[in-house]
Amino acid sequence: MATSIAVGFGDSPEIPGKIAGKSHGSVYEIVTERILAELERGEVPWRKPWRILPPANLVSKKHYRGINFFLLSLAGYGSQYWLTYRQTQALGGNVRKGEHGMKIVFWKFDKYETETGDGETEARKSAFLRYYVVFNLEQTEGLKALLALPPARPIESAEAIVAGMPNPPAFEQDFRASYIPSKDTVTMPSRTAFASQAEYYSTLFHELAHSTGHASRLGREGFDKPVQFGSESYSKEELIAECTAAMLCGVTGIQTQTLENSASYLKTWIARLNSDSKLIVQAASAAQKAADYIRGESSADSPVVEAMAYAN
Repeated sequence: MATSIAVGFGDSPEIPGKIAGKSHGSVYEIVTERILAELERGEVPWRKPWRILPPANLVSKKHYRGINFFLLSLAGYGSQYWLTYRQTQALGGNVRKGEHGMKIVFWKFDKYETETGDGETEARKSAFLRYYVVFNLEQTEGLKALLALPPARPIESAEAIVAGMPNPPAFEQDFRASYIPSKDTVTMPSRTAFASQAEYYSTLFHELAHSTGHASRLGREGFDKPVQFGSESYSKEELIAECTAAMLCGVTGIQTQTLENSASYLKTWIARLNSDSKLIVQAASAAQKAADYIRGESSADSPVVEAMAYAN
């Protein structure tokens, strides 16, 4: 079941703040419970067939990032656009009575000074996990003219992302799709071996995501260490790659690879997330960095800079 709040007129649900009475761990749990609910229904959030462009704020046009990408995409609305309650009112509309908003999470950093034991002044930062509540454009009244969906981008946009990746790995044709760290090489079957071009690019995005962990790119911690199939580090790396592929499929407007959500696969991830409530937030954050890298963007100059969920 999605975490949501009911809106009554006169409420101000978009006001950010610490989640009252809850620790950082509890906020991670709120997000993880949402993902677990989907898994228990037999749905894998990072394997959803995204049919719209990535969720974005209607006013700023900036895309939501990290775990928020998945939280908002899971809502199932046809429009990619989201607004706060106040933004809806500022545009001359309103949120329909009885509609439920979606919580998105982000970190708020504050600076302060403290005195050390030797009497020196030291600058420090504090971090508070905060949230906004946003509503899909389809949940509003008075904004009907804005409901037209942008057309899905053609498959050429997927090829443009692959061709434009900075410092790409080597490519070889092989009977299986894989990334070989020791050779810094992605292997892929022929395009004709796939049922559709969407499946081909979804698979390729997955392997390119693995390649971003290489020391010559993002240098993900522990990436160069041997991992055992099914281990915690293996599972996290696989989750990063799956989330990255889903993000890039969303950017290009194509469906993610259609794979059977087997009972054993679902059981594995339910167990992983139950044992570590930070895993999905951390993996989504790492996936966002991987997707940015593949697209040749950095978090500093990327146009998609809003509401990223950082995990430490």
